Amino acid sequence: MRARQVQITTDDDQACSPQSLLRLQSWLSPTFPNGAYSYSHGIEWAVDAGCVVDRKSLVDWLEADLRYGSCRNEVIFFSEAYRCALEEDPTGLARIAELAAAFRGTSEFALEASQQAAACLGTLRQVWPDRILDVFSETRIPPVLAVVLGARSARERIPLRLALPAFLHAYVANLVTAGVRLIPLGQTDGQLAIAELEHVVLSECAQDRCTALDDLGSAGLMVEFASIAHETQYTRLFRS
Repeated sequence: MRARQVQITTDDDQACSPQSLLRLQSWLSPTFPNGAYSYSHGIEWAVDAGCVVDRKSLVDWLEADLRYGSCRNEVIFFSEAYRCALEEDPTGLARIAELAAAFRGTSEFALEASQQAAACLGTLRQVWPDRILDVFSETRIPPVLAVVLGARSARERIPLRLALPAFLHAYVANLVTAGVRLIPLGQTDGQLAIAELEHVVLSECAQDRCTALDDLGSAGLMVEFASIAHETQYTRLFRS
């Protein structure tokens, strides 16, 4: 089931307009109304349990998720959705969407993925409509944010080498913000954490050319355990 690899050419780079980049910034901005700020991806439990107590442990936790956990799968889903949209393959995109929805390890991760994606879709349809979004209306499968934004980025002709790191950076920045609120950390420590994770983000994105659907999988068990434990955590600020 290995997907075909599409080379992003110089023509794609030239076709990427400043307006398209502005749109990508809007979609990944903390002000975009998808409710990302209300999810911690299990970090709330990790802080409560003493697994994450400072900037170093927060960076270690997120690096493990990026390299070995569920976030690694999001990179693959984003890339494959991008390629399907670029090739105008709605059937393939629907298959990617279904697979991405099934790859939620816990009920909270399923909620986190589907609610953010549904909110994202609603805003995109109103503000930046595009026919590729119809694919997600034709299935009863809950959408996944990485798939929605991957496909929509391709329609804007934003090169994958730019869109994917931007998506992953926004993912990291949102979780670092959760850590800043929970540990708590100062704003400068938060920015230092994001800076320390830059090389990990770029490293994972660089592996995109060598990965496909056959490479899906996760060894980030602690992230999954944290999410399961968070479901019954006594006091909670976040939904995951």
